[in-house]
Amino acid sequence: MSIASVIGMQWGDEGKGKIVDLLSSECDIVVRYQGGSNAGHTVIIGDEKFVLHLIPSGILHPKVKCVIGNGVVLDPMLLLKEMDELTKRGIKIKGRLFISERCHLVFQYHKWLDTLSEKSLGKSKIGTTGRGIGPAYVDKYNRTGIRLMDLYEPKRLLEKVKINLAEKNIYFRALHSKTGIDSGAIYKESLFYARRLKPYVTDTRLFIRRMMDAKIRVLFEGAQGTLLNIDHGTYPFVTSSHSDATGISAGSGIPPSSITNVIGILKAYTTRVGEGPFPTEQDNPIGECLRKEGGEFGATTGRPRRCGWLDMVAAKYAVELNGVSQIVITKLDVLSILKSIKVAVAYKYKGRVYRDFPADLNTLKNCEPVYRTLPGWQSSLRGIRKYRDFPLNTRRYLEYIEKKLGVPIKIISIGPERTQTIDKR
Repeated sequence: MSIASVIGMQWGDEGKGKIVDLLSSECDIVVRYQGGSNAGHTVIIGDEKFVLHLIPSGILHPKVKCVIGNGVVLDPMLLLKEMDELTKRGIKIKGRLFISERCHLVFQYHKWLDTLSEKSLGKSKIGTTGRGIGPAYVDKYNRTGIRLMDLYEPKRLLEKVKINLAEKNIYFRALHSKTGIDSGAIYKESLFYARRLKPYVTDTRLFIRRMMDAKIRVLFEGAQGTLLNIDHGTYPFVTSSHSDATGISAGSGIPPSSITNVIGILKAYTTRVGEGPFPTEQDNPIGECLRKEGGEFGATTGRPRRCGWLDMVAAKYAVELNGVSQIVITKLDVLSILKSIKVAVAYKYKGRVYRDFPADLNTLKNCEPVYRTLPGWQSSLRGIRKYRDFPLNTRRYLEYIEKKLGVPIKIISIGPERTQTIDKR
């Protein structure tokens, strides 16, 4: 039995979608366990491009079953839209998608709260996607959330909708001149979702457990990245869930001891979307060059990503936090145009050198990275299919990463398509 997980080692956008799609060919089940429609996993197959927000990337492999676990906050409107679009493109959904009855739901009022909260914060805004993810998690932990199973108990559903909107409409009307949201409309809309989603709703913990007992191969698909973890990331500029390996058990009901392989996805440089500290950011021609060459624009929002050098302090932190056993390097080809490449190996702040990732936001915001400069290779990698055919300086760059992190590199991605991938093994 093989139970593996794919985890982003930076601030998300590491290229997890492509790697999950690639590894899914060797798996039976792919599981999403946290986050919501704020994720955007892009997979390119030939001339076709798929952008998935809620459904695991494994859905593109006909024999793979996909699970949306209990830790996901589910926007039923966007999920149905995603399902319909995949169906139109010839991807079979029925009998292959399983959704946890315990998933908390995202409604329109969560999106309003998200947008209005960001607006009220002004310059201190977090930089959320506006998809209502944070407010949905707030309701979950406030124990007023509406779960997917509630849609099949109409009386209980109506009561919960009224309780939620009684409080939130006061906020909308008093503070933001909103007219409020009608509980009857939300209730009616929810019953529609209930009918459409019923064939897919199940106890996913039990489903996964039974599959594991049958010795099948499971892959857990993380959304966002380690540095956006609600507890271990650059708080408060983080997402609202446990976006690393620590969230797998809570978000799926599978014990931590079941995970046999944690695969960390590391972009060959670093990017970040939204606000928050970014020690190696290059707000200069280098950063613009990386953004242009890497097509660094968010799959969910279209926002341009902030770009900078590879941060080994943060990467080492991610290795330790997740227990990473293998690394996948993505977008290595983007660095091919550079004559020299910098890598941050420490931070300096107020006379102190930090080799471990600090929790203090002020330190991260104001520190000076200590760089190691490595020679570039200035040669296209796109046609290469074997590791030994890489230019010498390319191999030296990868070997430097392995040595610093103490973890072997398993796969190297040198382009967006499935075929532009090298298995270092």
